[in-house]
Amino acid sequence: MTYKRVVITGIGALTPIGNTVPDFWNALLRGVSGAGPITYFNPENFKTKFACQLKGFDVLKYIPPKDARRMDKVSQYAVVATEEALRDSGLDLSVEDLDRAGVIYGTAVGGYETSIAAAVEYAQSELPPRYSPFSLPMVLADSVVGNIALRFGFRGPNYVTSSACSSGGNALIDAMNYIRMGKCDIFISGGSEACLNGVSIAGFGAMRALSTRNDFPEKASRPFDADRDGFVMGEGAATLVLEEMEHALARGAHIYAEIVGAGMTCDAYHISAPRADGDGARKAMTLALQDAGLKARDVDYVNAHGTSTPLGDASECCAIGNLFGSHAEKLLISSTKSMTGHMLGAAPAIESVASILAIINSVAPPTINLDHRDPQLPDWNFCANEAVKHDIRVAISNSFGFGGHNISIVFKRFEK
Repeated sequence: MTYKRVVITGIGALTPIGNTVPDFWNALLRGVSGAGPITYFNPENFKTKFACQLKGFDVLKYIPPKDARRMDKVSQYAVVATEEALRDSGLDLSVEDLDRAGVIYGTAVGGYETSIAAAVEYAQSELPPRYSPFSLPMVLADSVVGNIALRFGFRGPNYVTSSACSSGGNALIDAMNYIRMGKCDIFISGGSEACLNGVSIAGFGAMRALSTRNDFPEKASRPFDADRDGFVMGEGAATLVLEEMEHALARGAHIYAEIVGAGMTCDAYHISAPRADGDGARKAMTLALQDAGLKARDVDYVNAHGTSTPLGDASECCAIGNLFGSHAEKLLISSTKSMTGHMLGAAPAIESVASILAIINSVAPPTINLDHRDPQLPDWNFCANEAVKHDIRVAISNSFGFGGHNISIVFKRFEK
């Protein structure tokens, strides 16, 4: 079967370091940290008292109050990011065949805020609790894609993917494959997460997965650094408009990049820890390059999963070294989680946006807080604390999740 080519024609971002794509990208290049004290609840009794929250975000600037009240934050974030991506794409939805336009979006936990509020109401009220008729739809993860479809009228395939911190990547891969096979012309895809609450902070804290650098939160996310002690939670959303190449060219669309390959594997090793040798991650990158028809030597930049955990960063470096060999010394490698924090299911989407912008602008974002590279890790170019100008033609974005999920996506500079 001859696959159709898939291009990116629009991007949107809502992140802890910028509420639009330009603001996000400028903050990345300047090495801005999104970490700060938690203000959504009182974290006084928690081991970790900070996170990467959105800043200056008012949903009512984007969504009418009545509609906003019927959405969990996870759906609100997704709709706002999608609004920007569609505007950026230049699509005229009034003339498009919306039966051939779908929505596939990823989230690790869905409507978590609503779920927690409902549980508290259940525990504290006389039974039965007085729930809103919108409570259950707001909890369901698929409300994310339902709300996007309702707002913009997309009538093609519509579902949510949930694979922990790989969720947004699974969504992008599925959307790519639908278009490749000629089943749709347009997909809205990406990831959203709104999970900065006491339950999440306590749960990840119990696993000892979070940094506890409370005195200096902006220094806490430090991938590949010898003093890393865990990840920093983040929130937000990112949307990409995927389009069949000929369809995009016919309407004169601006094309950011081409999505040319993807690989997915499972470690089948541990529910939360990666394999020490990174073999599942290596296989995912290998499959992605095979799918793209590229060699390891063709890759210029790797946007690493790079969570700032001792085990995770070491495992990913093993995977990169085993796949790329001596070419790893020529790669630019960085973790944008050092700035955004770990946006869980939204991370693959926002990191795909970062990878695409790295290609377009010929610059790799930095890994901030990399002050003392872990001597147990290879001496590679991790773009320590400064963006690196370089001609980037091919980029890989890695995402790994609890459950052993490994996802790699390959983006390439667009050439007819």
